[in-house]
Amino acid sequence: MSERQGLRADSTHFTLDGAPFRILGGSIHYFRVPRAYWRDRLLKLKACGLNTLTMYVPWNLHEPERGVYLFQEELDLEAYIRLAGELGLWVILRPGPYICAEWDLGGLPSWLLQDKKMKLRTTYSGFTSAVNSYFDKLIPRVTPLQYKNGGPIIAVQVENEYGSYAKDEQYMSFIKEALLSRGVSEFLLTSDNHDGLKCGGVDGVLQTVNLQKLMFGDVQHLAELQPQKPLMVMEYWSGWFDVWGEPHHVFSAQEMISIVRELLDRGISINFYMFHGGTNFGFMNGAVDLGTYKPQTSSYDYDAPLTESGDYTTKYHLLRNLLSTYSNEPIPEPPAVQSRKAYEPVAVTHYISLWESLQCAEPLFRADDPVSMESLPANHNNGQSYGYTLYQTDIYSGGDLNSRNHVHDRALVFIDRELIGVLDYRTQKVKIPHSKSERTLSLLVENCGRVNYGPALDNQQKGLVGDITLDNVPLKKFTMHCLDMKSSFINRLQAQKWTSVGTKPTYPAFFRGSLVVEQPTDTFVKLPNWSKGVVFVNGQNLGRHWSVGPQKALYLPAPWLRSGDNEIIVFEELKAAETIHFAENLEYSKTVEVSTQLFCTLL
Repeated sequence: MSERQGLRADSTHFTLDGAPFRILGGSIHYFRVPRAYWRDRLLKLKACGLNTLTMYVPWNLHEPERGVYLFQEELDLEAYIRLAGELGLWVILRPGPYICAEWDLGGLPSWLLQDKKMKLRTTYSGFTSAVNSYFDKLIPRVTPLQYKNGGPIIAVQVENEYGSYAKDEQYMSFIKEALLSRGVSEFLLTSDNHDGLKCGGVDGVLQTVNLQKLMFGDVQHLAELQPQKPLMVMEYWSGWFDVWGEPHHVFSAQEMISIVRELLDRGISINFYMFHGGTNFGFMNGAVDLGTYKPQTSSYDYDAPLTESGDYTTKYHLLRNLLSTYSNEPIPEPPAVQSRKAYEPVAVTHYISLWESLQCAEPLFRADDPVSMESLPANHNNGQSYGYTLYQTDIYSGGDLNSRNHVHDRALVFIDRELIGVLDYRTQKVKIPHSKSERTLSLLVENCGRVNYGPALDNQQKGLVGDITLDNVPLKKFTMHCLDMKSSFINRLQAQKWTSVGTKPTYPAFFRGSLVVEQPTDTFVKLPNWSKGVVFVNGQNLGRHWSVGPQKALYLPAPWLRSGDNEIIVFEELKAAETIHFAENLEYSKTVEVSTQLFCTLL
């Protein structure tokens, strides 16, 4: 038998196994969807008339500590790829190592930042050796799933939007060779926005473009760069991501459909980013910093054709109708929607203060100078990646406490456990009342999410990243507690003595309540009149809550509930209410149409 001929770009149209082929793709990330729902979401993608799944691979989840690899359960990407194949979908794999994706550090592991000379996304030896070790473990898992081996992978993307970074002319060749030398033999492509196209390519690899609106001439620009080649929009942005404190972005379904129709009429291949956004569970959201640091929300709904909880939208139905006219065969009927439920409110019954919880954290660490999260000797000397770090030192006077912009990203400031202020990028000074007695100064510093796009990538150390001063004198002799709030910490916390809520809590604190469920059903957790913190259900970190919005509810998937009692723990920084509420749908405080100006700042 002759070898199957994979995806080719020998003329203005793709071919697959020698026959004309148009890529109609959708992005769904396995790491943003509970594994129990992978099949449901992929069936919905196929039922919309799409033929290809496009997927990123997040290095920071697969190698959380140097040399420790996780590829099972929720991170079993081989099972995800095989499932796509079983459902009749092709796969475009985007293994990075950098993925952007509105994901902490663009998917790069934070332990890379322990190297003070680190230059991410370059041929700096500290970076390339880490990439080589990771690819040695990752790539052999996916090569058997390539098209030539009977698998669904028809194309592999080389890095991601490198033209927008472009710090090393040799880097893209290094990544390309890293893939080829490990057995990647399917079609290679790159992906860039308009301006990135001029320096994001690499020899022998097809370039594709990322866009939402057609007013910038992106497609024409791509056509001129690559005459007589197929045109593809690798990321057609179906909506946009959200940041805390700003409105939820929406993009008109009718406008999207008219642009997509024009692209399809011109014979262009397209991938919807996102087709289904899902959720940045835990602390995994990224951040934007194009001059101002803005952390992204836990919801990654994206105003995509499928909502965060997998519901159909107007966008989905209009898109399905449109794509059915471009299909040679009938497209399958969409699966039924999962039921959802607004459970009765849960009363908070117990709490334990952050100060009492410290005994559940990793052993404390002392140093003369503050140490950034990544450089703490936590997690087998891989540093702390996510969550909060508590920095404490004794002071003997008052005056101006100045962060010198060394608080990354936000700190609650306490004197003898009394809150006196908040430090962040905008507020860099707090006045400390004068006193001659010895007092304990505590700063609870939160990593709100590392930047995932743009030139700030190399400078994403979190915690206290340098000296802080009291009346211009650097403070010394710090005690540091790692509070990354992993499941092991939550388990230890549950075994502690909790206080009944009849007494006034000392903040910050963990609050506990029990949700009794007969039949587990999808829901959303709502916290009206709470302030800011994190929500855990049966030990699973759902993400952050923050009263500034726009996100007003956290997705709680049914597979993470059980019949009977379900323990809800809310970490609250400032102000708790007496009850935890539930809703059937994701709720927002305010919304805004995606603007053209937004893309001008990005491009």
